Amino acid sequence: MNNKTPHIIFEADKHYELGKLKGNHILYDFEKILVYLDAKGKLLFGRKFKIYKEDREILYKLCNYQIRDWQACKKLNIDIHKGVLLSGPVGCGKTSLMKLIRHITPHYQSYEMIPTRNVTFAFNHIGYKIIEQYGDSRFYCFDDLGIEPTGRYFGKDCNVMGEVILSRHELFLKYKFKTHCTTNLNAKEIEERYGNRVRSRMRELFNLIGFDNGSKDKRD
Repeated sequence: MNNKTPHIIFEADKHYELGKLKGNHILYDFEKILVYLDAKGKLLFGRKFKIYKEDREILYKLCNYQIRDWQACKKLNIDIHKGVLLSGPVGCGKTSLMKLIRHITPHYQSYEMIPTRNVTFAFNHIGYKIIEQYGDSRFYCFDDLGIEPTGRYFGKDCNVMGEVILSRHELFLKYKFKTHCTTNLNAKEIEERYGNRVRSRMRELFNLIGFDNGSKDKRD
């Protein structure tokens, strides 16, 4: 990929054309994006990776969000200025899709995948500096929100990810810095885990995109 061909992505000895370039705009083709995602998924996660037919609706939303298709997102009730909260049962593929989807737009600022457990473990070692660390201009996807333990530093407990989300919400209001999350929790469980204040901020911070509760476990 280069600035003259942002719609074409090169992987090893192959190239994938995700759409057509028209002036300064890319007219993306969803089916071509899926071909690329399947190939890239196999490179990232192994030959057993595949795009499941039942995930096409989720992928359609994520792809339109990632390529910033204003019209499609408006129809899907997705705000491209907000981040994504991708929810669903254990093993449905949330983490893999968030790791994967960022690759279709290498010309946009990407986000870093951060396991929430790592954030809490870091807090236990260095304290509130870790919350300040994530209060920067980078984009993050906090993976598996809700499975992390309560933080504890110098004998005091802290709901670390709750504090991080509040911090990221302030950055969103001021600068539109994006934050994404994956979670197994539903809305009620989020409120029980983090409180009403955090849940309220999450409504402003995220687009909720969810797998069906009956989505199968895709792990071996």
